[in-house]
Amino acid sequence: MLPGDGIGPDVVAAAQRVVAAAGAPVAWVPLPVGLRAHADLGTTLPDVTLKGVTECDGALLGPLTTHAYQGPTMPNPSAVLRTRLYLYANIRPVRAWTGVPCRYPELDVVVVRENTQGFYADRNLLDGNGELRPDPDTVISVRLVTRAACARLVRAACELAAERRGHLTLVHKANVLRLGDGLFLEEARRVAAGFPALQVDDLHVDACSMHLLMRPESFDVIATTNMFGDILSDQTAGMTGGLGLAPGLNAGEAFAVAQAVHGSAPDLAAERLGNPVAEILSVALLLRWLSRRGQPGNEGMAAATAAAAQRIEGAVGRALAELGGPRTPDIGGRGDTVAFTEAICRAMA
Repeated sequence: MLPGDGIGPDVVAAAQRVVAAAGAPVAWVPLPVGLRAHADLGTTLPDVTLKGVTECDGALLGPLTTHAYQGPTMPNPSAVLRTRLYLYANIRPVRAWTGVPCRYPELDVVVVRENTQGFYADRNLLDGNGELRPDPDTVISVRLVTRAACARLVRAACELAAERRGHLTLVHKANVLRLGDGLFLEEARRVAAGFPALQVDDLHVDACSMHLLMRPESFDVIATTNMFGDILSDQTAGMTGGLGLAPGLNAGEAFAVAQAVHGSAPDLAAERLGNPVAEILSVALLLRWLSRRGQPGNEGMAAATAAAAQRIEGAVGRALAELGGPRTPDIGGRGDTVAFTEAICRAMA
């Protein structure tokens, strides 16, 4: 349990409360991270946290105020965990919810975003970052794309599409970024060919953005590169009610970190008005991932974890559908984080 910054401690506590109400067999290990860790221990990601995380089965991470992080003692914990633990797939589902005003009630899509490479400067070089400054007025940004990273990302997306409606859209800009996105598209098509039951198509990222608005019902699972996935997942979240409803899971082969898509909203922290739904749904994604990793002889634990995830998602849906309930202001209510969390727990009964 990594509480994060701003509204992070509140929404993480809300997720823990809901997990307990759902009866999930979870033991929490609190570990310091973010601005509080920097004030107490001199870094936003202490060694005790890196070590402690690797001794757990998964992690719940609160939002971080990374725009305020400066210098070598303030690394982005999310980025470090993604690269060190090989959390290559950032899974971001978005759907419309009954009771939440939405212009796109037919949208139900998952963006599967490559998580360890791309244009983001903190993820594409071993030492230092991928932004080079040859003089004060010039910046050159370097992008990393490897065949192995593309393959593992698209394989995860194919497996997810096979569990859903069987449609995979590959999103790229290979007409302009011919080498990098060309490599992504080539490898994505090769991997997808191993899933003959899937319907597979591809779109340029700008066309995808437009078609999401014009015909959202035609999308199921989107697989794309790091920055494109970050942008498209925020777009889809906005189409269905905002980032307060947008969960995320950073998943690898052996570890996963639940982390809502939204930021730390420090202006909401003092009044405890942060919407807990995204973090709650993120931990449900983590519980599902843990249940699928079930080891032989431990089937009961896997079943209990999967059942808890289903109860959490159902309770969120019922609480959102309760129009007079204490929802948070971002989705038209007058409640706070705690009241909304308690409403979700009551909806589980």
